[in-house]
Amino acid sequence: MTLIKSISGIRGTIGGTLGENLTPIDIVKFIYAYSVQLKARTQKAKNTVVVGRDARLSGEMVENMVCGTLLACGIDVINAGLCSTPTTEMAVILSKADGGIILTASHNPRQWNALKLLNEKGEFLSAAQGKEILDIAEKNDFEFAAVDELGTMSFHDFTEEHIDKALELDMVDVELVRKAGFKVVVDAINSVGGIIIPKVLERLGVECIKIHCDPTGDFAHNPEPLPCNLTDLSKAVVENGADLGISVDPDVDRLAFICENGEPFGEEYTLVSIADYILGEARKRGVSNLATSSNLSSSRALRDVTEAHGGTYHAAAVGEVNVTTKMRECGAIIGGEGNGGVIYPALHYGRDAIVGSALFLSLLAKKNIRVSSLRDSYPQYYIAKNKIELSDKALIDRILSELQKIYASEDVNTIDGVKISFEKTRSWVHLRKSNTEPIIRIYAEAPLKAEAEALAEEIISVAKKIIG
Repeated sequence: MTLIKSISGIRGTIGGTLGENLTPIDIVKFIYAYSVQLKARTQKAKNTVVVGRDARLSGEMVENMVCGTLLACGIDVINAGLCSTPTTEMAVILSKADGGIILTASHNPRQWNALKLLNEKGEFLSAAQGKEILDIAEKNDFEFAAVDELGTMSFHDFTEEHIDKALELDMVDVELVRKAGFKVVVDAINSVGGIIIPKVLERLGVECIKIHCDPTGDFAHNPEPLPCNLTDLSKAVVENGADLGISVDPDVDRLAFICENGEPFGEEYTLVSIADYILGEARKRGVSNLATSSNLSSSRALRDVTEAHGGTYHAAAVGEVNVTTKMRECGAIIGGEGNGGVIYPALHYGRDAIVGSALFLSLLAKKNIRVSSLRDSYPQYYIAKNKIELSDKALIDRILSELQKIYASEDVNTIDGVKISFEKTRSWVHLRKSNTEPIIRIYAEAPLKAEAEALAEEIISVAKKIIG
């Protein structure tokens, strides 16, 4: 089955059969359900929803289906067209809309697309709201608007407004970046990042060399911004004598860098470096609550950097909405996820590679340092990623429960699966069950690669003994 319903929206492969793929009928069902919930939540006579999409091949078809369904439900649509995920989120705020829908499967391959649903704050719906939409969709009970009550559609490009808001931030030092005279290579995987990231760099006075920036949706390589997929970018950085390379995923909510020597900066360290900058500047300005947050599967390096600045780190369950909820609870000034997702609440509560790029360049300009030297200045950690496949989902809960008992003397966190932290060795292991498969995902981190892999193997061995 390739139709996945989760906390982050509805995603699936295009084509195929009803209920098993993201077919036109499935799109209509879920958008109708979103419309029903939206009307009940706002209690307004007329609602407005922003729709934006990445450049993937199915985007125009899905956009037509989504906008048409909203209009048929009596909802006005602001069509933002080709638009990054953070820009669509900002568009909801800027237009004071009642909600938003982003058409993107993020880092998934070209055959995928998805419906990411937003509230009036331009943020992802809660788990409870998402479940309510799924329940409504399953009822197959439809009632659309009469002809005189149909919605209307307008078109608006929010790109420049988003960039304006990002560059107006106190922590973005536009003049200093301009004086630095940076040269940057951008790999935007032939999606909407090829539109907005070069514009950001141009506004910052940065020389921009573009590769894979034509928004055709024909992805030039695997769209996940991992080092193994960024060989073209690494090569281009070295050949052009650039200061760094910037890579974004198809919807521009994840951000990864390549050092001037062609080596990966590491997507885990995108958030770490930007947090280091924000915390340092905030401390100079007398900010008292130097709090940060990331999900349980993100690097310990953020905690180390936060505590080095006298701040407090707060862990959240995996999922962007869980991180933003935790950030609000603790008043975090910066947060995000170790996959290159930077959330800077001074702009909005959403992963945003646009503001992330501007903040990172401000950091480089202030420190006057090479990207490789900056990377070397942070605590070194390595994450090993593994999984255990099981035939029976019931075994998953048994493994998680028993591991809590076995490692009870360690620091155990159970807000999302089981995370065991070993303070003496500055290492941890996090076990989570998949929402869609009988799988336990196992992330282990330690200062050395061999240590992380050994820790993962130890936990896998213990887990196998538990189930005999």
